[in-house]
Amino acid sequence: MANIKSSEKDIRRTEKRTAANKAVRSRLKTLTKTAREAVKGNDTDKAKAAVATTASAFDKAAKTGIVHKNKANRLKSQLAKAAAKTKAA
Repeated sequence: MANIKSSEKDIRRTEKRTAANKAVRSRLKTLTKTAREAVKGNDTDKAKAAVATTASAFDKAAKTGIVHKNKANRLKSQLAKAAAKTKAA
């Protein structure tokens, strides 16, 4: 345990940030899962909306550093590609 007051504050701050980041990552996983299910369901309007929502969430997470920007771009691309296949089929 830290003895210095600023170190104790750092620990509290880290715990808060960790909890917030964990919540964002969890939400990203849920949105991704929802988008993939929408794409599998072959409902183009629903899939398009779900992919757009997920892409926006990934952009925000990448902007704050929760997810690496290349990972966010890769996952957005994969979802968009899957949604495009749905439209073509």
